[in-house]
Amino acid sequence: MAERINERQRLALKLDTLNDAEVGEVLDYISIMESMRRSKATPIFWEDELIAHLADAPENKRARQAYEWEAARRRAERRAAMHPA
Repeated sequence: MAERINERQRLALKLDTLNDAEVGEVLDYISIMESMRRSKATPIFWEDELIAHLADAPENKRARQAYEWEAARRRAERRAAMHPA
């Protein structure tokens, strides 16, 4: 009984029929697949942890407070301009 070829053997046979440009395209596709695999393997929680750490930094807390003060000042100026005394 003839042994069936596996997927890797089938791929090798198909690669043998391709020209150099087509092999280059296949290699590019494989490179994309590998980079996607690496990006999935990188833990996403690290980014969230870094962002949370930076958001809690004293400089960012002060900047948020200054922004809120500035927004409140602008609202007060707008109200004063709309209702002159």
